[in-house]
Amino acid sequence: MPNDPRDFTITGETDFDALFAAVRRGIRSADPDDVGPRDWQPLALGLRGRDGSLVGGVYGATMWRWLLIDGLWVDAGLRGLGLGRELVLTAEKAAIERGCLGAWLGTFDFQARHFYERLGYTVISELAGFPPGHSHYHLRKLFTPAVG
Repeated sequence: MPNDPRDFTITGETDFDALFAAVRRGIRSADPDDVGPRDWQPLALGLRGRDGSLVGGVYGATMWRWLLIDGLWVDAGLRGLGLGRELVLTAEKAAIERGCLGAWLGTFDFQARHFYERLGYTVISELAGFPPGHSHYHLRKLFTPAVG
């Protein structure tokens, strides 16, 4: 019988990049037409000291009129000065200029949940026990009240 499940084998792959690219292409090829094209654009902002050294930054992307913040970091010695806030607000401003309606991110209970909440983000889900004894949170912020 063609395409019998017994004709296939799950293998450990050593070329992660090739597998990643193939799986990503497969996922994207299944996007329904009504969501429009994945207008993915990277967003990266660095925070540099006077000597040019990188002391913080934020990175992520915009897609489908949303900002996805993947990472935010400010050197430990510079925290509490409002620099993280400025990085996030600058990323949001860039996203709004790209037509974004909101932002989405993930953080842990031992990281920056309350920092983001002070910037107007709200928790939309919690994964308790990740890692064991802790929680991972997904948060969002709407740039316009029209988003549900």
